[in-house]
Amino acid sequence: MTTNDATTRRHLPAAPTSRDVAPGGPGSPDAPEPAAAEDAARQDRFRLPVGLRVCVIVPALNEGGSVGAVVASVEQALPGAQVVVIDDGSTDDTGVRALEAGAAVIPLPVNLGIGGAVQTGYRFAAMNGFDVAIQIDGDGQHDPEETRLLLGPLIEGDADMTIGSRWLGRGDYLAPRSRRFGMRILSRLVTWRAGATFTDTTSGFRAVGANGMALFAEHYPVDYPEVETIVLASQHGLRIVEVPVRMTHREHGSSSISGLGSAYYMARVILALVAGNTDWRHS
Repeated sequence: MTTNDATTRRHLPAAPTSRDVAPGGPGSPDAPEPAAAEDAARQDRFRLPVGLRVCVIVPALNEGGSVGAVVASVEQALPGAQVVVIDDGSTDDTGVRALEAGAAVIPLPVNLGIGGAVQTGYRFAAMNGFDVAIQIDGDGQHDPEETRLLLGPLIEGDADMTIGSRWLGRGDYLAPRSRRFGMRILSRLVTWRAGATFTDTTSGFRAVGANGMALFAEHYPVDYPEVETIVLASQHGLRIVEVPVRMTHREHGSSSISGLGSAYYMARVILALVAGNTDWRHS
């Protein structure tokens, strides 16, 4: 594959020049403390462009303890966006909590796994004519305030897909050493397969425009889709941009990628990348 088949860039904000610095603004002598400045910025909420229809997909399995707060945070950060929670066969009150918080809920009668749940969300977004779909985990790991960073390159026409990266200098997220090692291996394999460099291939915090929605509504990996969807999108010519985002550790539930699950995950994804044996759902 040539680099013309896929484009990836790290989307970083430009540093302000002296003429850009207003009194009291960032970089001025009388600027507020960083924490106060950030709080003030959060008060000045991001506004979606007029007419832009955004669907926020929240896959959730037994996330009753956190999904309500996640939905409320998304609605506060992105007024006007449609939040849809894909309840992937939960045995707790995930669906009820999501409805109470104001989300649309699609209950799956059986557990399809993360791939099936997320693809259900993309099909909902594509069928209902949304312009952009954003994927956010239901466990509180992704900060909805950071979605504006994912939306920027899409709105500006610089990307078809954006991925929030923990490793581009924003925030202080620290993964366990064993997982960091596995992430580095996957990043190198994806770079090899996609013909472009990626720093956070396991990030599920991402957004796509109309082309990405159409692609993922029809084709989507079954088991652990984050890594394989980057290759899939690259092979279909989507322009992919990584943006620096803050992430935190999950607030509720437990990861399926731990213990023996972690070993299976690595073996499954590495085999798919090396052998090109990708299992993508087709409608």
